[in-house]
Amino acid sequence: QVALETRSRSLNPKFYEALLEHGAEGVRQLEAHVTNTMGWSATTGKVEPWVYQRISETFVLDEEMRNRLADLNPTASSRMANRLLEANERSYWSPDAETIEALQNAAESLEDRMEGIAAQ
Repeated sequence: QVALETRSRSLNPKFYEALLEHGAEGVRQLEAHVTNTMGWSATTGKVEPWVYQRISETFVLDEEMRNRLADLNPTASSRMANRLLEANERSYWSPDAETIEALQNAAESLEDRMEGIAAQ
């Protein structure tokens, strides 16, 4: 069920582009999906690792998309990156070291941006 919903909604460009037309609220809804996915992992243990990998690649590791989300809602975009790292810490998925490092760097960059540290 989670895989189908993720594939047909969150990772479907038509779906997430329509969400992003709603600005900050659209980004918040994407972040809520990541949080809900973690909830499914915690309660059922049936979320396949590729779900987290694809969410990471689509919304956090893609620099253009990450910046777009951060422009619309810096708080939700930062939470999304941190939720994905937390999913790894809870062993819901085990990405390679390069992916973890990229997620950590992205999360730090988003945090800095929220705090106004990053030079624009």
